Amino acid sequence: MESPADIPFTKQMRIATRDIHNVSDALINAKIGFAMSSSRVWAEGLLVFYEVFHYLETALDRYSHTLMGEMDVAGMRRAQAFEQDLTYYLGPDWREGYTPRESVRQYLQHLEKVEAENPYLLLAYVYHLYMGLLSGGQILRRKKALLQKLKFSRKESVEGMAVTELDGSVVKLKREMTEAMNRIAETLDEDARERLLEESKMVFVLNNNMVHSIEGVGAVITLKIIKLGVCGALAVLLFTYIKKHWYG
Repeated sequence: MESPADIPFTKQMRIATRDIHNVSDALINAKIGFAMSSSRVWAEGLLVFYEVFHYLETALDRYSHTLMGEMDVAGMRRAQAFEQDLTYYLGPDWREGYTPRESVRQYLQHLEKVEAENPYLLLAYVYHLYMGLLSGGQILRRKKALLQKLKFSRKESVEGMAVTELDGSVVKLKREMTEAMNRIAETLDEDARERLLEESKMVFVLNNNMVHSIEGVGAVITLKIIKLGVCGALAVLLFTYIKKHWYG
């Protein structure tokens, strides 16, 4: 049986977050993924997560002179892509009058607290959020492209999805981030590694809190359910009519 010391740290992170990660995946798939046909919901999702990605990227700038800089893999940054998509959905003046909602403020306050304790703890957020976007973003991109095709769109690009567009290989980016995280973890003491595992769980707790706060998600899902219900009712009525008039 492997001892913790023999297990790559990124694998330890996955093991530590397995349960809460599954809950988070189910929530996001049920809400964001299910409501992708709504530009309003997608834009709100971008808006809440933009603040977190922006904070983390400015933190990588602040600590670029340390080992944290190794996590700043070329091609991984997404904040500018978020801004591009937000401009597409909300217009060029989307920042005017904008104030982050409570769930976002709580997230940012926690990041500030963690950074004050030990900046390296921010790596839990960098690793999980960017790895999640690199993986899940490609799935969402394919779903969005499929929706456009179903709507007979002739546009080859997936507009409003710059955050999922990558110039290089996703596999290569994920491998480089994983290797960097493992290298950095080897330089940290046991207490710091344990705190990183604890913060790994908080990533998903805070993510879930933000996703719950996205307005319009419930309305979109309810509308879809109503549509499905109406279609089902029509199907039953049609079947009853055919049975009655054709088969007596």
